[in-house]
Amino acid sequence: MTKPIIGLNADYRRAQQNQPAFSAITAGYYDSLQRAGAIAVVVPPTDNEHDLNSLFDRLDGFVFVGGADLDPRRDGFMLHPTVKPMEARREIFDRMCMRLIAARRMPVFGIGVGMQLLNVTLGGTLYLHIPEDLPEAIPHKDLYDPDHRHSLVVKAGSIMEKVYGEGDIRVTSRHHMAIDDVAPEFDVTARCPDGVIEAIESNRPDWVAIGTQFHPESRAASAMDCRIFEEFVEAIANPNPVVSLKIAA
Repeated sequence: MTKPIIGLNADYRRAQQNQPAFSAITAGYYDSLQRAGAIAVVVPPTDNEHDLNSLFDRLDGFVFVGGADLDPRRDGFMLHPTVKPMEARREIFDRMCMRLIAARRMPVFGIGVGMQLLNVTLGGTLYLHIPEDLPEAIPHKDLYDPDHRHSLVVKAGSIMEKVYGEGDIRVTSRHHMAIDDVAPEFDVTARCPDGVIEAIESNRPDWVAIGTQFHPESRAASAMDCRIFEEFVEAIANPNPVVSLKIAA
């Protein structure tokens, strides 16, 4: 079987003093896809929608990587003092990508802020700062531990249950924003024991779309974490008919 070709976005840094602008991506993303049997292609940011659609005609799926925060002002909310927006060039590109991908029902896997973008693109909302919005929640961001891990409770019958099964589950999840209202096209399939949403999956049979707030590509990831990429790649081998749907601008 021909290996699926899966696109990846990347982080972006503007030029500063003697440092030119550049894009960067953690190796765990493309290493995980390659181990899962896919060909990974990093897609540079562009504002040309026609070019993006031409590229998407050649891709079998897309993975949105983690990064800094989405700017809530783009979704009609005020900027919270703790929000550190990603570079505008990346965010504009990411939002256009997700809108086009959702419209054509391309298989997609959003990780970290990628999951948050998947949710808001389809009409969901976000908590801007967990300690204020959900004061009873456990700490979801340890400033001294980039591999911060906490337990996970998965939903029966989901991809997450297929990956993790039963028993004690711990994942690397480090964030201060989280999903509030879930977009209608998604079901919550994993939560932290405090109730914070950690995974969503499309409830439409015609679309392979999953998101994890935690990072299965991280250096602290377990063998079970890596199986999420395997499930995503395997699902791409069984495409379903595309059905049009109104997508949030």
